[in-house]
Amino acid sequence: MQVQDKVAVVTGAAGGIGAAIAQALVDAGAHVIVSDLDEARVVATAERLDAVAVPGDASSDEVIAAMIAAAEQAHGPVDLFFANAGIGDGLGLSASDAQWQAALDINLLAHVRAARQLVPGWVERGAGYFVSTASAAGLLTQIGSATYSVSKHGAVAFAEWLAVTYGDDGVGVSCLCPMGVDTDMLRSGMTSGDDAGGRVAAAAVTGAGEVLTPRDVADQVLAAVAEGRFLITPHEDVREFLRRKVDDHDRWIGGMQRYQRHLRESTR
Repeated sequence: MQVQDKVAVVTGAAGGIGAAIAQALVDAGAHVIVSDLDEARVVATAERLDAVAVPGDASSDEVIAAMIAAAEQAHGPVDLFFANAGIGDGLGLSASDAQWQAALDINLLAHVRAARQLVPGWVERGAGYFVSTASAAGLLTQIGSATYSVSKHGAVAFAEWLAVTYGDDGVGVSCLCPMGVDTDMLRSGMTSGDDAGGRVAAAAVTGAGEVLTPRDVADQVLAAVAEGRFLITPHEDVREFLRRKVDDHDRWIGGMQRYQRHLRESTR
């Protein structure tokens, strides 16, 4: 899908990848609605981009409905939805039920709830595009954070299901799976919890490859949308890591165990 003159909603757009996607969309001539739980920052992003801000929880049905209504009032029906909001709270077995629920709500169920409200209309129109921000952790795993890994696996699975189920009806789907990107989550979110576990989780991301800028990722996202390409892997190594996992799952797990031991030793 070409984004010029299209109406796009971007969640998690107060900063990081979301703000960069919003900027790239505006640069390409799209009409943009931005949303984030951080009201002050998302309003500032909207003012900078001449976009419309809808602050709130991206996993809330009411907030999603408000995003769609704001888009329709300002520009018309939503053409593209970027489910980008995400959290990294909660590490291993010490993660509480509340942390698990928050991760599942934001990293997975927010996508489901948005699709419920948008996809039927897209099917009627014969066009629409859904972009899910998952993670390389959703294809591989996230050393240190069970909540993040499991919820991002769910996001990848839902995006795959959405593409399979509605692709013939004109609904495009892309799934973004980066490794390290220079965002607030990388700098602080993944280090919540106990200090040792947090250091290992952060090192697992920063040590796996190059840390990209949000705009680098955003440009690749828009290129994939223009091509109608499902899997977006800004870090080229991710596809090779995934191939190794599929080729020999036990060997891959052994390699990840060795990598975890290395990280634990190097972060003491």
